[in-house]
Amino acid sequence: MINITVIGSGTMGNGIAHVFAQNNFKVTVVDVKTEALEKAKITITKNLDRQVAKGAIDETVKSNTLNNLTFIDNLAEGAKNADLVIEAATENVNIKLDIFRSLDAICKPECILASNTSSIPITKIGAVTSRPEKVIGMHFMNPVPVMKLVEIIKGFKTSDEVADKIVALSKQIGKVPAVANDMPGFIANRILMPMINEAIETLFQGIGGVVEIDTVMKLGMAHPMGPLQLADFIGLDVCLAICNVLYEGFGNPKYAPCPLLVNMVTSGSLGVKSGSGFYDYSAGGKELVVASQFK
Repeated sequence: MINITVIGSGTMGNGIAHVFAQNNFKVTVVDVKTEALEKAKITITKNLDRQVAKGAIDETVKSNTLNNLTFIDNLAEGAKNADLVIEAATENVNIKLDIFRSLDAICKPECILASNTSSIPITKIGAVTSRPEKVIGMHFMNPVPVMKLVEIIKGFKTSDEVADKIVALSKQIGKVPAVANDMPGFIANRILMPMINEAIETLFQGIGGVVEIDTVMKLGMAHPMGPLQLADFIGLDVCLAICNVLYEGFGNPKYAPCPLLVNMVTSGSLGVKSGSGFYDYSAGGKELVVASQFK
């Protein structure tokens, strides 16, 4: 049985830890903030309770899952015995590069280093380590316990052996892996973010309103969630960061983020996480209400 370490205990980190622990892996969750670790414990427990209530798991599985988890605020202590480290820190290239430099010095030579990045080049991340052949992308989808897809990204020097191991491991935890080469946005966000950005541009130009744009995509294209609601769910700051990676990576103006997206992020309207984006979530998000600036 391999030991898993997850770096970052936020939405993605605690979801990744939850899935591995539920599949009988020993998981250490590392975060520099002890309050974030406490919040992660509560979130995972609530999500397990939800699974029990739905009959998806029983109390024994819940108990075993929680017993498989260890929470620690020391990176060196949490990663030194790992066979696989999955970094799920904030989507900031400098933060991620610093983490991978540290992991390279801490982890045993055979340890595989993976990143949950949604857009930052794996080759760039691998280049700051002495083991680029063991650096790979594992881009999980949110919410991790529910979504089946995991995008596996091979950096320029990622070995086929490592890629094969991660594909097999993804299947072992009940996910469906899709392998992508290392280009800006990979597969998922190379397609998704231009669509979201175009939906925002359509709103910006006054061609349609928030509800109309989302309704067209839901009822006309059979999307389960409209692009503006999805952007709110992802986080408009994250959307902007990925759009900037695409724009800078390809140097093509078609990937330039819409000015409305830039202004919303600058003003702190980030979607669900801030309580307001294209929709207002101040009432708990039980009913979608278009944010006041778009009415």
